[in-house]
Amino acid sequence: MNLLKKLKLTDYIIILVILILAGVGTFVVIKKKNFANLPVEKETAIQFDVFFRGITISDNKIPFEVDKDAFITIRNVPYTKLKITAIDGRQRMTTVAAANEAGFIIAPDASTPNLFDFIVKLEDKAKKTPDGYVVGGNKLKMGIPVVIEGERYRYSGTVSNIQEIDEIQNSEQPQPVEEPIK
Repeated sequence: MNLLKKLKLTDYIIILVILILAGVGTFVVIKKKNFANLPVEKETAIQFDVFFRGITISDNKIPFEVDKDAFITIRNVPYTKLKITAIDGRQRMTTVAAANEAGFIIAPDASTPNLFDFIVKLEDKAKKTPDGYVVGGNKLKMGIPVVIEGERYRYSGTVSNIQEIDEIQNSEQPQPVEEPIK
């Protein structure tokens, strides 16, 4: 009892801070274990698109090459090399007033002739969980920042689409046409 009388206000504050930190630490550990224990539904091959906006190219040579490997960083965490499966690049466009039905046309932006937007498709194996796809310990969702680095380039973009390769192949196969009922 004599010890409690000797404690000052600052001692009580320090003890309270230590108890709060211990409680927060316990809460974080429990939540992390729950996140790590998400059930893996299956391992699957995925294809994801990374959108790059406003890449300046002055030598008229596209930096990305199909079937070449590029090193990937997801959320500032270095991941691995992945193969580029497709590239879609377009010069920056602008709308211009025109005398047509719509009242405008879309034309290349003459003020920025070296500015391009790209969509780069990459393939990888992922673990599917109820919360989405996980690659290299990182959740992969649309909007996640990704850096692609090659021999001559390093660009930052965002994930704009994720699909399982099985879904892509099924959607590309022609569907049987039913005969109309007479």
